[in-house]
Amino acid sequence: MKVVILAGGFGTRISEESHLKPKPMIEIGGKPILWHIMKIYSHYGFDDFVVCLGYKGQVIKEFFANYYLHMSDVTFDFRDSNRLTVHSNAAEPWKVTLVDTGLNTMTGGRVKRVAPYLEEGTFMLTYGDGVSDVPIDRLLEFHRSHGKTVTVTAIQPAGRFGALDMDEKGSVSGFQEKPKGDGSWINGGFFVLERSFLDRLGDDDTVLERAPLEGVAKDGQLMAYRHRGFWQPMDTLRDKIKLDEAWETGQAPWKIW
Repeated sequence: MKVVILAGGFGTRISEESHLKPKPMIEIGGKPILWHIMKIYSHYGFDDFVVCLGYKGQVIKEFFANYYLHMSDVTFDFRDSNRLTVHSNAAEPWKVTLVDTGLNTMTGGRVKRVAPYLEEGTFMLTYGDGVSDVPIDRLLEFHRSHGKTVTVTAIQPAGRFGALDMDEKGSVSGFQEKPKGDGSWINGGFFVLERSFLDRLGDDDTVLERAPLEGVAKDGQLMAYRHRGFWQPMDTLRDKIKLDEAWETGQAPWKIW
């Protein structure tokens, strides 16, 4: 089963780093967040990826072009025609297809452009800037159980600020550290889709989250898998620092491998 990852956006809200590299290549613990996302899927046995490139896509191409070399112990013997010997490696069992889907293409348009690389049946899709401990196997099981066209992972994001526990008179009894927002469920990515969904996608200006997903919802073909565990996007430098700290302290919930 193919896993499509949207990795072509400009990442303007984290411009401190995205002016040098595409957002999915911003590092968490020394590895691009794209790598972390792929490791999540790979843990469940999904190793065939299609990555939608756009802004600074060559950086992602160069990363994977040199991945095997960077993950290996090697000897360069310049005395013997620059012979390269690979001693051991920790490269992943991945197949990665990198597709240039255009600089200004919208999310739906990017998925449409990679259609030739998708086989019949079911495929997965997520954004290249968010990590989670969502159980991919249970997500897929849920999708197959209802028989609809699309499943989206629904999450409840934490509030940005802490909250006060107080009564009507204003007496404070305690503090809540970033409670669950307003209780609303939002699109957390980590989709499972049937190939028939591609028929709903138009040209490069098609926004995945507008007409295509709104259409399947209207037709009763969109289901939500409620995930109450960890989920965190990397929208801002603040988010990156938070994820970095979690990784460095060994408290990264998405590290399930």
